[in-house]
Amino acid sequence: MKKRQLGTSDLFVSELGLGCMSLGADKEQAESVIDAALYEGINYFDTADLYDFGLNEEFVGDALKKRRQDLILATKAGNRWNENKDSWTWDPSKAYIKEAVKHSLKRLQTDYIDLYQLHGGTIEDNIDETIEAFEDLKKEGVIRYYGISSIRPNVIKQYLEKSSIVSVMMQYSLLDRRPEEWFSLLKDHNVSVIGRGPLAKGLLTDKWESKLSEKGYLSYSEDELRQLLPSIDAETDLTLTETAVQYSLKQAAVGSIIPGASKIEQVQANCRAANARPLSGEEYIALQALTKFDKYEQHRS
Repeated sequence: MKKRQLGTSDLFVSELGLGCMSLGADKEQAESVIDAALYEGINYFDTADLYDFGLNEEFVGDALKKRRQDLILATKAGNRWNENKDSWTWDPSKAYIKEAVKHSLKRLQTDYIDLYQLHGGTIEDNIDETIEAFEDLKKEGVIRYYGISSIRPNVIKQYLEKSSIVSVMMQYSLLDRRPEEWFSLLKDHNVSVIGRGPLAKGLLTDKWESKLSEKGYLSYSEDELRQLLPSIDAETDLTLTETAVQYSLKQAAVGSIIPGASKIEQVQANCRAANARPLSGEEYIALQALTKFDKYEQHRS
């Protein structure tokens, strides 16, 4: 599988990584999905301490420990479970991040994390303190690089101006083109996009009809999706999944996309899509003409 450089780092990640949140709580099943991803050439695995109370990190660490030096391992911090583990609070403090990384390292069975990400962020945070925590961890050799997972434009701008982030994770797909507004700015700062949700909760697959909901998807109503999705499918000779994946990979600002998978078959289908032919310029423009170019209306200043 082709690889792309994350920002100015020396991390070269597979164009399609594995978003590990969907692995579930069955260790054997989770490891079978991870093994399938490794077999297909995926070298980038993205988890978080929030997922299944840390169990997700444990599964990932155990499955990857024998090939650790060949892989790019990413996790996230900032969300803090309460004692009952029925809700969490936001804590981007230096003290918490430096404590959280110790637990992640232990669960992942590694002495360093390739990409450590802030799992959210608000403009009210003490951003300078948060950056200081990540920079300290870099100096200590505990993490190699850091990034943020945020859709808030005002937060992204602050980190671009003040920090040495190499990536911003955002939900991005043909049905959620909001990040495109910021691609040129991110590219100017040599920061890569990591696109989560490229298949829009299964709507951009051949099983889209079973994924429809009365709630629709973002600004799309159910009726709009019923009309739109067949039109997207008919626009190219690729499968709907291939079209969706190749659309997200068309932009140079995108370093990797990370669809989730809970089954081996999903990993295989996603990898086939990543290895499909690229979209032509004409196809790309036609797909943009079919879909909405919404913008984030909140958190802009």
